[in-house]
Amino acid sequence: MRVPNSVVLPVGTHVDCCQEQEVAEKTHDIMARTTAMLAERKSNLAHFIDNLEGSEEPKFYVDQWEKLKEMESCTLTILNLVTVNCTDHCDIKKLEATILKHVKREELFPEVVRVLPPVYRQVEAAIVDIAQSEELAGHGMMDLQYLVSKVSQREHLASLGRELLQDILRYLHRIGLVVWYEEIKPLESTVFLQPTFLITMFKLLVRHRLVQQLESIP
Repeated sequence: MRVPNSVVLPVGTHVDCCQEQEVAEKTHDIMARTTAMLAERKSNLAHFIDNLEGSEEPKFYVDQWEKLKEMESCTLTILNLVTVNCTDHCDIKKLEATILKHVKREELFPEVVRVLPPVYRQVEAAIVDIAQSEELAGHGMMDLQYLVSKVSQREHLASLGRELLQDILRYLHRIGLVVWYEEIKPLESTVFLQPTFLITMFKLLVRHRLVQQLESIP
């Protein structure tokens, strides 16, 4: 909801635990709840903005007003829910095909038709090689300056400037090949070449009933 022009594909799992009629009912219910949630959010934002604009001292709330207006401008496209039986390989392939079909829709992702300079592909290939090398630690974290030097060691990338490399890293971050939190001060000099490590770590930290599990430890 805070990402500009984001696209969400809801996925309903455990279809094998439901009757066919139940799957249809749950699908309809989830989509209806989602639509209602978005409508409520839009209404709440408009209400908060009106309150700030109608306050006696609106100049004191400029920062809040700007943040709310920014959130109001974030469009969110919800695609039709896909139901999946995770124990069925065919269903996994169906989900994969559905994702690829949507990603290729130019009206959803205008950048999909963008033609990239060859250097983007060359840097991507170099980073993939570095990520797969034995010298990289299991967590896949690498200092940005060190990554710049490693990429620049490639003969055809020796003249690559830091600014261009950072532009390419932003692109690779957007497509999910690497993770680079350049806007977070303590992390701006660190590039995660193995995004799956972050997923594994978050799964350990963010989990159902975590507080209860911690409290149960003697």
